[in-house]
Amino acid sequence: MRTTIAVVFGGQSSEHGVSCLTAREVLAVIDRDRYDVVPVGITPDGRWVEETAVWDDLEPGALPSVRDGFPPFSWDRIRDLDVVFPLLHGPWGEDGTVQGLFELAGVRYVGAGVLASSVGMDKPFTKTVFSAAGLPQLPYVTIQPWEWDAKRDRAEARIHALGLPVFVKPARAGSSSGVTPVHDWDQLEDAVLTARKFDPKVIVESAAHGKREVECAVIQDERGMPIASEVGEIVVAEDTDHEYYDFEAKYLDGTSTNVVPADLSETMRQRIREYALQAFDAIGCEGLARVDFFLTDSVGGGLVINEINTMPGFTPFSMFPKLWAASGVDYPELVERLIQLALQRPTGLR
Repeated sequence: MRTTIAVVFGGQSSEHGVSCLTAREVLAVIDRDRYDVVPVGITPDGRWVEETAVWDDLEPGALPSVRDGFPPFSWDRIRDLDVVFPLLHGPWGEDGTVQGLFELAGVRYVGAGVLASSVGMDKPFTKTVFSAAGLPQLPYVTIQPWEWDAKRDRAEARIHALGLPVFVKPARAGSSSGVTPVHDWDQLEDAVLTARKFDPKVIVESAAHGKREVECAVIQDERGMPIASEVGEIVVAEDTDHEYYDFEAKYLDGTSTNVVPADLSETMRQRIREYALQAFDAIGCEGLARVDFFLTDSVGGGLVINEINTMPGFTPFSMFPKLWAASGVDYPELVERLIQLALQRPTGLR
């Protein structure tokens, strides 16, 4: 019998459009001679539909969206699926919520489980786990909603202790959504309010001096052993308005470049790969992840871990598949490997 795969995309987070772009590319390379494919889109308001569009008519700089007018996905079908490929980024998709749904239904799926997904999505909890694993990080503070609302002086004092500049971020968002660099304390309140539009919980991090942004991808082999890719670097053009690698630089205006392999010594590349594998293991990740680092002037011997992404961007132009292409695994093979890993994985506790 043929294997049935549901590819789930869209969702209710700020990364809805990025998820749709990823789905378009993955759907294009899945082997239809081997698999029956069910495209399932989640609209921005949370409805599940059998979306079949491929969005070939997008305007330059535009992002697609799951649209109305498609038949609803029947939940009676979920137990008939052999595997689900959730291409969801951000909350309500990458954070363990949809993974829990598949666990309850007894359906295999690609990627991290409930715990790893939720820890990887929540930056403060990720940092707590990384600290326990001995991975070097930049100083940070977490501001809970009640603290900002009821104990503002205390919250501000904790933030000021980091020194300027800082980055203010939503605790549980991706693609740099809601992130603001702060160079003057007069900018702090607006930065926190911007972050809270995406998440009531906020994290504030010290800025890395002289930083370079480098990334490494991880997948598991057929035995379940994690393996690390080549290392790449994100380079944002200097003659732009982008102070950092923000949403527009990532997806819309073409001002960033993925340099693979990164111009680093072999010693540093190997250290980054080792840290990436440690991070993957620390949160109990499965399937795939991209681990992001800063190279700094001094902290952590020049290398600090920034975060782990348990469902990274997956278009052919995204860093995750580019890193694996440079490591000898092309895009169709990468998709096939992830599907096979999911099919081999047992349901239930593991």
